[in-house]
Amino acid sequence: MDVIATAEHLSLTYRRYLRSLLPVRDPKLARALRDAIDASPLLTKGPLLEATPPYAAGASLRRLIADGVLPSGFARLGGPALPLDRPLYAHQETAIRKAAAGRNLVVATGTGSGKTESFLLPVLAELVRQRDAGTLGPGVRALLLYPMNALANDQVRRLRQVLAGAPEITFGRYTGETPERPAEGASLFEALNPGEARLSNELLSRTEMRDSPPHLLLTNYAMLEYLLLRPADMDLFEGPHGGHWRFVVLDEAHVYDGAKAEEVGMLLRRLKQKVFSRKKDSARPLQAIATSATVGNSPAAVMEFAAKLFDAPFEWSPGNPTRQDLVQATRVAVPDGPVQDAPDLGPADAAGLGRVRALLADGPRLFTDLAEAAGISGARLAELVALGTAARDASGAPMLSARYHLFARATEGAFTCLAGDAGSTGGPHVALARREVCPDCSAAVFEFGCCKRCGAVHLTGVIQKERSGEYFTSRVARGDRRAWLVLGDPPRPQDAARPE
Repeated sequence: MDVIATAEHLSLTYRRYLRSLLPVRDPKLARALRDAIDASPLLTKGPLLEATPPYAAGASLRRLIADGVLPSGFARLGGPALPLDRPLYAHQETAIRKAAAGRNLVVATGTGSGKTESFLLPVLAELVRQRDAGTLGPGVRALLLYPMNALANDQVRRLRQVLAGAPEITFGRYTGETPERPAEGASLFEALNPGEARLSNELLSRTEMRDSPPHLLLTNYAMLEYLLLRPADMDLFEGPHGGHWRFVVLDEAHVYDGAKAEEVGMLLRRLKQKVFSRKKDSARPLQAIATSATVGNSPAAVMEFAAKLFDAPFEWSPGNPTRQDLVQATRVAVPDGPVQDAPDLGPADAAGLGRVRALLADGPRLFTDLAEAAGISGARLAELVALGTAARDASGAPMLSARYHLFARATEGAFTCLAGDAGSTGGPHVALARREVCPDCSAAVFEFGCCKRCGAVHLTGVIQKERSGEYFTSRVARGDRRAWLVLGDPPRPQDAARPE
């Protein structure tokens, strides 16, 4: 992939899309808006290059079975989707050990770090224990809560792979997309997964899940609200198969902040109240696990947030790893100095790769800045990155583990002062960031929009009444009633049946 060309293509495509949103009729304002969109540094940034050293390795699943952390029957889940002898990441091992000890957890590791396994494997271990003890009847054991249906759908696909050989462990996705009747569920599965055989342990309809609740229930927080209210769904919580709830997992917990966090927190409290009223092992509380790709810098603050969200105890005791409920990833340090043990690289490539690796040690860098700092062209830098990710050291790890980023952001709107001199043709100043005073000519700045059909420009603001008259101002305070002021003479609508 040509990184520079791809980034340029994405940036130009995005800017072209933004230009299409406001078909401004006024030629001077349209030209100023186009120039602002084309030149604004606020819209896209990148590409950036980030070194991503491999995560530190931990024990294998077979080792955890031998240590008694996982039950011996867990080995039956082993296969291509869940290799027993491949080392886990160290943070995955830590999460599994802590969850097996009954602790509530926040697993805060980066994208692609295996957060799913960090909570899924302890949940499956509990189901295996109950299966081997003969107590795994119908009934929800774990709720997997997602902020979006797409994430729940991805997890279902993962469960199909892992549980293909464990028909006694059932799972089901209950969202707004889930059909009501079994025949409808089977038909939808065939349409979405052509040629794929359905697993006997995947429940595809609401009726199936109400009649025989799955051990793993996947949903989103909006649907959970409905499930707790509708009488038809009460069997998931307190029917003849109720009282077995064991885990509540909140994926992507960082999206729940402010009012949404308060709402989800109350929802989880209602859930606990509902399931504890029938929980057969009331002395064993629901175990809470949250995952996130990013958290703040203060472990204590993260633990406080999790405790409020789940209404459950979370600890962070400095210096005492057994009382630390925040699990974070550890990466292998990038070696200093030139690249060694690189039989697939020539001396010049190894030397150049060493410089790039050293420059990335302190964090991500803009691609162009990195090339300049390394004293090479962008094409040569892209070539070194491709070579470094393909070449392997003696342990099998890439000589340079890295990834590219390109950031795009939405505009705050379009703003103009309707004054000033925008080049030789004259025209207004236009900006894509909110402001009240133009930095170029000190005139008042208004947010503007336009009619999609005729291109007439409208300013948004507030009409202020004073003794000397009424004034249209851009200073909008909370509670003010916004008004739109059309510039120039608005076009007269025409009756197609009676043309003038």
